[in-house]
Amino acid sequence: MIFVTVGTHEQPFNRLVRFMDEIKGKGLIKEDVVIQTGYSTYEPVNCIFKRMFPYQDMIRLVDEAHIVITHGGPSSFIMPLQVGKTPIVVPRQKIFGEHVNNHQLIFTRAMKKERGNIIVVENIEDLTHILNNYDEITAGMPMNLFNNNKTFNRKFEKIVQHVLNK
Repeated sequence: MIFVTVGTHEQPFNRLVRFMDEIKGKGLIKEDVVIQTGYSTYEPVNCIFKRMFPYQDMIRLVDEAHIVITHGGPSSFIMPLQVGKTPIVVPRQKIFGEHVNNHQLIFTRAMKKERGNIIVVENIEDLTHILNNYDEITAGMPMNLFNNNKTFNRKFEKIVQHVLNK
């Protein structure tokens, strides 16, 4: 199953919702597709959809999905990383009226460069190829989610050991 979430931002993300519905309808992807459409005005006819899912359902859908596609909001693409999945991230873009600016585009580019553990799709036409080659694309990608708590704890432990050994 492919799970798509466009978040809760009040501007529609019809570009992603429509594209997923169309490629599913054309048979270009075989897996079932479940979409959280948010405030999008386009209603899929080839995919299962709901405007909003309760948080516990979102967690379950992310966990059960083979592939997770999100918008560029950090909380949406961090959730799949937390369960060991490489998310496909389609940032909302100002040019399409999906957000007030391009902060999602800028942020996801930076995250991809720094961490290398997300797939950023800027051109929606690239999405079909990525979906059909997802397992091969993600095979060599890092699966780690940087955790500042672990880093802090490791450094703190070294300081404590140093103090105790004096």
